[in-house]
Formats: sequence, C-alpha cells, structure tokens
Amino acid sequence: MNPAAHRVSLTLLVGLAAAAVVAGLAAASPMLERYVPHMPPVPTTSIAIGFVAVGVVVFLVWAIAQLSRAVRTRSRRMALEASVRGELSCGIRSRLLVQRLNELLPDDGVRLGARYSIVVDELGIAFWNGGSRPRRAAHFPWPEVRTIRADSMVVGGSRVQVAVLRIRHHGASVELPIILSAGRVGRYALADAPFFAIVRSWKAMHRAALAAEGLELPPLTAPIPVITPAMAAAYRR
Repeated sequence: MNPAAHRVSLTLLVGLAAAAVVAGLAAASPMLERYVPHMPPVPTTSIAIGFVAVGVVVFLVWAIAQLSRAVRTRSRRMALEASVRGELSCGIRSRLLVQRLNELLPDDGVRLGARYSIVVDELGIAFWNGGSRPRRAAHFPWPEVRTIRADSMVVGGSRVQVAVLRIRHHGASVELPIILSAGRVGRYALADAPFFAIVRSWKAMHRAALAAEGLELPPLTAPIPVITPAMAAAYRR
C-alpha cells in the first residue's frame, strides 16, 4: 500500500475511534456520575506508568522496523553495487506504481518493497527487491521506454516530485510514476537539484542507447531546471 495512503487511513480510523469514545462517554455520563463515587480509588501513578510503558513499547517496535528496513536497503544496495553496472537509486513504493507495473506485466505479479532499488544502465531500467540477495522485480529495455519526464503528484496531502516513464510493452502504453527516496533521516522524497540531476541522467542514457541502436529518439521535452542550493533556500523562505 502507498505509505501516505496508509497513514491517511490510520488517521481516519483513529479519528473515528476517538469520536466514538467521546460520544460513548457523553451518553454514559449520567450513569458514570452515579457509579464513580462508589468505585475504589485507583492509583494514578500506576496508570501513568502503564501509559508510558505502552508508549515505549510502540516506539521500540517502530524503531526496530525502521532499522530493519534501513539495514535491508543498505544490504541490497551494496550487493547491487558489487554485481551490476549503472546508476543506482532508491525508490519509494506507491500503490499507483505497483498497479501500473502489473498492467504492463500482468503475468508476473509484480511486488515492490516499501523501499526498492532502481538500476539504470545501457540496457534499460530495472526494479529490484530483497536484501543481501537482490531479486529483480521488473525490467524494461530502452526501446520500450518512450519518454522520461519530471512531474509531481500528491502523496498524503503533500506534493512530491516524481520521475514519469512512459513504457510501451506488448501493446500496452503506461506511465510509471517513480518517487525517489531522499535517503536521509527526516526527509521523504528526493527533490530539487538532486532529483532533477537523476532525471537528466536517465534521459541522457535513454537517448544515447536509442541512438546507438539507430532507433528514433524521443521528442525533446521542456528543459529540466537546474536548481542551486541557494535558489532552493530562497524558495523555502
């Protein structure tokens, strides 16, 4: 599932549960007023400790899951760097990307990890899962890639930049929106100059591969802007 959509679903469920609890307490308030004075005293310190303990357990589970994913991603990257050629990037899974990959490859049952690897070389573009033993989930040779462009999409209420590849495979023509991971703590998707640098590199490799085979080059799209760190900082202010 798209992580942003998953967060939105969880937020809605928590909100509905909270509303139900508040409504239940409001409806039961007359009964509670009669019975609370007769209930034995409850030590508030024990309740506070219990809440803190639950919070700590939840945080530890989340931290272990994040650490496990980071270790798996790093292991896969190291294994790919040692075994394949080309540029290596990290992608963030989205439900739309997985859906469209399966439109192109309906017999393969394509699945992607929450963080997957993208390898772009002289042969084409490939998507990889796994850890220290990477598994290729999908591959498209350059002649099947029609265009590459930079765009944006809304994820969890925020707009993120995406690299959009139009793939023509076995008669189907589908656009793949790829969210690139920032790879840093506190950052979600790659943006600004680093993002545009990767898209420019992919476009250059695409055109070079087609030219080497004597195939028709894709039409030139609008130039990808070069954003300096100073321009990005000024825009944020």
